[in-house]
Amino acid sequence: MTDLAQRMADAADGIEATLARLLPVSPGYDAPLWEAMRYASLGGGKRMRAFLVMEGAALFSVAEGCALRAAAAIEMVHAYSLVHDDLPAMDDADLRRGKPACHKAYGEAMAILAGDGLLTHAFTVLADPATHGDPAVRVELVATLAAAAGPSGMVGGQVLDLAPERAEYDIGAITRLQRLKTGEMIIASAVSGAILGKAPLQARQALHAYAQELGLAFQIADDLLDVEGDAAEVGKDLRRDEALGKATFVSILGVERARDQARRLAAQASQHLEMFGERANPLRQLATYVVERRK
Repeated sequence: MTDLAQRMADAADGIEATLARLLPVSPGYDAPLWEAMRYASLGGGKRMRAFLVMEGAALFSVAEGCALRAAAAIEMVHAYSLVHDDLPAMDDADLRRGKPACHKAYGEAMAILAGDGLLTHAFTVLADPATHGDPAVRVELVATLAAAAGPSGMVGGQVLDLAPERAEYDIGAITRLQRLKTGEMIIASAVSGAILGKAPLQARQALHAYAQELGLAFQIADDLLDVEGDAAEVGKDLRRDEALGKATFVSILGVERARDQARRLAAQASQHLEMFGERANPLRQLATYVVERRK
């Protein structure tokens, strides 16, 4: 995993620099807003979604600058979701990425506005010609991310997560919840590189199938970390689902069955990459990393 770790670290450095440039420090009245947006986006996180964009784009020889902008846009949407997810009205979490959640650092009102700012600014970035010279490609990137983040994706998943009957969900309902809340953004990340590269349908379908399995494996691993992890290492509040009586993959399957299922999904994900040969090895390694990670 040393090669993957270095590759992910290099990608994270590029994403960090791109985010810092796209989220400038403001000297004006809106300075607190941009400061909160930067606080929520910079200096932490696995950048897994951004890495998926970068590796997908690399399969089709997309210019790195274009891939970095698309990856940064997805990271902005992901950061917005975390800011809002941590709010007292949602999960009421105090810690995110090893530091106080945005609403703890800036207050609830500014955290809501920072999340709104990140979400909308992401589409400004994607719509800019600097992201791709072809307007049709930019429109497809915008449409793909909007669908993944909206009511038929991440927001819809959050509705299922907050439903009073969450405690009674069976494995089918939990799978649907996580496919929406987590999985659709992971799929959009993997497919965005193919959109940038104007890849053929078969290649897009392969990356979609890979990311669909990867997203579920990632969420099961996340549920395992919530039970077995260390908050200082993971960087966020743990065991909240258990405290709230929410059903999860682990509460339904048990620790060992959940771990076996995550590994099985990771293996299935890698099988979808056969058409790309050795060029997709970083994505295969990522599938293994996702289920074995400790943070």
